[in-house]
Amino acid sequence: MELKIVNLSKTYPNGVQALKNVNLTIPKGMFGLLGPNGAGKSTLMRTIATLQEADNGEVRLNDIDVLKQKSKVRKRLGYLPQEFGVYPKISAETMLNHFAELKGISNKGERKDIVKALLEQTNLYHVRNKNISGYSGGMKQRFGIAQALLGDPNLIIVDEPTAGLDPAERNRFHNLLSEIGENIIVILSTHIVDDVSDLCKKMAIINQGEVLLQGDPSELIENIEGKIWEKVIEKKELESYQEKFNIISSRLYLGKIIIHAFGDTNPNSFEPIKPNLEDVYFSSIKNGKKIVNL
Repeated sequence: MELKIVNLSKTYPNGVQALKNVNLTIPKGMFGLLGPNGAGKSTLMRTIATLQEADNGEVRLNDIDVLKQKSKVRKRLGYLPQEFGVYPKISAETMLNHFAELKGISNKGERKDIVKALLEQTNLYHVRNKNISGYSGGMKQRFGIAQALLGDPNLIIVDEPTAGLDPAERNRFHNLLSEIGENIIVILSTHIVDDVSDLCKKMAIINQGEVLLQGDPSELIENIEGKIWEKVIEKKELESYQEKFNIISSRLYLGKIIIHAFGDTNPNSFEPIKPNLEDVYFSSIKNGKKIVNL
């Protein structure tokens, strides 16, 4: 099972080039697509999900031409968009049963069993008769996964699924995605680095419509070993350091600023630190393709 994307491009009527010759190979398992807001992630996800047209390029799910054989793709696809709308005054069980019928599960008994199993899998069976409007954000996302799993898809796309979730719901959602991602392709599109580092064995970073790098997160971290430097400075010094050095990130800590710099040598009395995926991400976004030798 493999999803292959070749030279995929998309420009909107307003002139914004959302995708620029995107090339990705996505194997079975959890795949993280990481990038800032506006990077082109949602455009790519909607294109793979057959919800919009590309200008050119190719997408194949095994032997299926995704851009041309849309009905075949939809039979094998589960999709949880960033904005997942449901009828608020309908119970989860009734709504999921309706989705199952739309998915082509016509046998009433079979449909009932499938709905029950999915509600149990997403830990919603005990609240199956509750209106979805009364669900928490995390419960709504888990319901979204339940509907995405209808029809035993080979590919599931989840777009910014943990934004706004509290830590407990985020952990529940992570556990659910990990379980699902063992046997099928799951694409996790997010701007949250921890989501990718916690879940994904393969990943790509995209910005301004271009794939900056892709690979195994641990290998990508190894490739910047010895190139990340840290220093604690006063807030008033930040602008000066940004002008002088290749500062990739900064964060406030106890009234001061912790800055990370990227470079082959110590910039100026910085301390060497062990890099993490966040450093890979910020290095890539800040320096673009200059560090893509991975």
